[in-house]
Amino acid sequence: MTLEDDFNRAMVAVYETAKDHDYFANYFKQMLDRYQAVETAKRLLAKQEIQKGLMHLWDLKLLDHSMEAAVIQERFRPLFTEAEIAEARRRLDELGYSRQGSQAGQ
Repeated sequence: MTLEDDFNRAMVAVYETAKDHDYFANYFKQMLDRYQAVETAKRLLAKQEIQKGLMHLWDLKLLDHSMEAAVIQERFRPLFTEAEIAEARRRLDELGYSRQGSQAGQ
């Protein structure tokens, strides 16, 4: 298994966790099917705005299970540029995400 395979599994888990909480992230799943996980993350991180999907995960108190939370994990950092990692971190920080695994203000 490669690091990309591990990230792919992590992103499928993001989708499945959301689905388990009655949030069907269909656009995210379509992107995963079309581009695979790393390219999907790169495409989403290229946009400055916070996507609706991340906001839904925030509402569900599931930021730990977001693409952004996976991107900032030490083990997945080699897959992304510093700018992409910084963007993921910025979004999580805006939503009060604590790197220790809990969401502030929730």
